[in-house]
Amino acid sequence: MSLPDYDVAILGGGPAGSALALLLARAAPRPERIALFAAPPRAGVAAAAAAGDPRVLAMNHGSRVLLESLGAWPQQAADIRTVHVSQRGRLGRTLIRHEDFAVPRLGSVAPYDAVQAALQAAVAASGVTRIEQPQARIAAHDGPGATISAGQRSWSCALAVQADGSPGPDHLRDYGQHAVLATARASLPRAGWAWERFTREGPLALLPHPQGDGAYSVVWCCSPERAARLKQMDAQAFSQALNEAFGARLGRLCAQPAHAAVALATGLRPRPVQGRSVAIGNAAQTLHPVAGQGLNLGLRDAARLALALQSWLPQPDADPSAVLRRYAQVREPDRRLTAGLTDLLPRLFATGQPLVEHACGLALLGLDLAAPVRAPLARLLLHGLRA
Repeated sequence: MSLPDYDVAILGGGPAGSALALLLARAAPRPERIALFAAPPRAGVAAAAAAGDPRVLAMNHGSRVLLESLGAWPQQAADIRTVHVSQRGRLGRTLIRHEDFAVPRLGSVAPYDAVQAALQAAVAASGVTRIEQPQARIAAHDGPGATISAGQRSWSCALAVQADGSPGPDHLRDYGQHAVLATARASLPRAGWAWERFTREGPLALLPHPQGDGAYSVVWCCSPERAARLKQMDAQAFSQALNEAFGARLGRLCAQPAHAAVALATGLRPRPVQGRSVAIGNAAQTLHPVAGQGLNLGLRDAARLALALQSWLPQPDADPSAVLRRYAQVREPDRRLTAGLTDLLPRLFATGQPLVEHACGLALLGLDLAAPVRAPLARLLLHGLRA
């Protein structure tokens, strides 16, 4: 049997795919036999980040430690040391503090383009083969290997990893919500604080922005109708609406007009492993943005898959089926629990039923008063479910 073009082909140059490529490069006897299929780098990504691109990534403490270990952490980032969770119009709130878990921070917020630039630089120095083919797809994944195709070209590999796209229609839930993205500055900022405020239309999050100087990244989940209206507002009208929804905890919020509005849905691929292919990150599951768990879950996919493949990489002509089955079994509890939690929270707080809302408020108060009850939830958000 002829040697395939590559041992592992990774489709998708986003954070999850790039992190996996770097992790595999460390363990592979020949890193050049790890292929990363990705779109060409956008011109001036670092300049875009410095200019205040509103797109940011919220990463928990575990994700930051992983990227730092890979030499792929950007210089510009804002720490989250305290998370304030509340419910609009009801009593009860919870504070989650980094001191409670003996970590320097609960998480960090970094510009999307800066994270991508750091990952691309690390990949370029790793020995991994980068192939700029954004339209690459897995054409076959059974038998002795897999086939990657793009237009008239094709490549063979022993194992294919889908790290871009979505999990498809399997277990899909449409929330009837859009996430409106914007940036704002607060007249009374609180350094290192992030805010998650539940409303009847969906959660409203304010995250410390890497720009600093009282800047916050706004993720406002609301009805499609409200999202359409917010998108049409100028800065003054949007700021007024934001202050009415969020309240006065940060003083006066002065916002830029909404940058984008994204329809929200969740999807979970029931079988991320099929033949000689495995899906990770957004290709395996998409989550509601509440608590910012999507990227963190994808990076845990990458870390666990790289660990599972360590024994196989020195002998890539061996059948990886047993290794992949074990990977899927180990990842399933974390995937299910994280997806279930991020699915439940936005629906629970948006029922519009007073008794449920009061119960949610009491639950927030209980979490705040009882550290032993709060700790497991916070650890899940910090590190995921360990198996």
